[in-house]
Amino acid sequence: MIGPQLVNRAGRIIINDLWHVDVLHIIQMIELLVWVLLDCRVHRSALGTLIQQRDWTMKTLPMRLTLIVFALFLATVAQGQSDGWYVAPAIVYTDDDADRVIADSVAGAQIAFGHDMTEHLTFEGLLGYSRIEGWVGSSVSYPDQNHLEISANLLAYLDRDRVFSPYLLFGIGYLRADLDPGGSDDRPTGTLGVGFKWRMGQSRFSIRGEYRARLAYKSGENLTDNIASLGVQYRFGGKKPVPTLQDNADSDADGVLDIWDVCPDTELGTQVGSTGCPLRDREADGDGDRIPDSKDECPNTRKGNAVDLRGCTLDSDRDGVMSGEDRCPASRPDAVVDQFGCSRDDDGDSVPYHLDDCPDTVAGARVDVFGCEIKDVIRLPGVNFVTGSDRILAGSESILGSAAETLKMHPDLEIEVAGHTDSVGQGDSNYSLSERRAKSVRDLLITRGVDATRLTARGYGESQPVADNETAQGRADNRRVELRIVKRQ
Repeated sequence: MIGPQLVNRAGRIIINDLWHVDVLHIIQMIELLVWVLLDCRVHRSALGTLIQQRDWTMKTLPMRLTLIVFALFLATVAQGQSDGWYVAPAIVYTDDDADRVIADSVAGAQIAFGHDMTEHLTFEGLLGYSRIEGWVGSSVSYPDQNHLEISANLLAYLDRDRVFSPYLLFGIGYLRADLDPGGSDDRPTGTLGVGFKWRMGQSRFSIRGEYRARLAYKSGENLTDNIASLGVQYRFGGKKPVPTLQDNADSDADGVLDIWDVCPDTELGTQVGSTGCPLRDREADGDGDRIPDSKDECPNTRKGNAVDLRGCTLDSDRDGVMSGEDRCPASRPDAVVDQFGCSRDDDGDSVPYHLDDCPDTVAGARVDVFGCEIKDVIRLPGVNFVTGSDRILAGSESILGSAAETLKMHPDLEIEVAGHTDSVGQGDSNYSLSERRAKSVRDLLITRGVDATRLTARGYGESQPVADNETAQGRADNRRVELRIVKRQ
């Protein structure tokens, strides 16, 4: 039972101060009500003495706020309970009242210690400290300030057990602002704010974010600071739920476990939503493509086919064959495809139709990478050299790269790389130049993966012209390198 003197004192405070309630009276009432509600048997004597002897002036306000939280803690410990308690450290951003003449900044931290009193209400004690730099102007500067805050807060949740739980915050407290150097300002405070608690999986940790407006009261000189904080919350006590076989049961076989099933007795075969309840007509999905029938323009899509937002089968490579039937779903946009969505090869030479320069090649003929039949000579138009040199000019690499791919397609061919020149210059010089150019081409083909044992290089100089050396065009045609087939296995 609660001592009669304590109850009488609570009654006198409530009755005598009914018309003159201020912050100090509210603190007194909270302290006494906490004491009455908790009925802490073990520590009642020691704390009762402290309550009777304490000074009710403004200077003891921090201790008195701390006493409220301390009383809750002792009561819980005395009764062997730890569930519902938590600690929440955070960093603090202060957007101060303009009259303080200090900089808005992240310059402090706070720690809250709280307890869940009911399903929706949490009581929390908060201690915060910030060192905030004074504002500096072009011709004047203001001193730094150290803020020490202590408050008792009430948090109101709609549903505290949700993964993401918003809440409202109400509180009263005390703020000491010490100027650096010299002077201090002590004020009672009132706080109103909003926040959220975001639980991290199934752990005891949550992310806490909060924004509150804090009124520091002083007759005729009230100051309002806006405080934002971000931190973590760790919950003490309690044991993590251990899943059981029953937790994984699905009694109505609708695909939603009983622990999540809002409608656990759904008739077998009924289509349900994520909550386990039957879908309404507008939510029904006859072909199971996750597009409701009310929005599905293709309501009979084959099961398993990927669909677009209209509920129709996708054509990922836009070749005219739907993805569900497309055996080559990554065909080139310009590819001509068959009924299975793969590039056509009408002449069967293994060169896709869109790359085949000779789409009517005779069946069985050897072809190059362009789908054209390989005769005795593979010409390399566009392979050019620096004048008087064996250095290959830029732009020739792609042509030689295609030639290398052709040779790798037919590993049974042995090739002579033959170099030729026009008739300009001395015969011996032209012979030497043509041979060096042939070797340059041979070396490049080897670097592109052609087996070196299949390649020889020979220069013919000006001895085998294919055009008239008396014209500029003729001389250009005679300056060439060719790939001659010397052996077919």
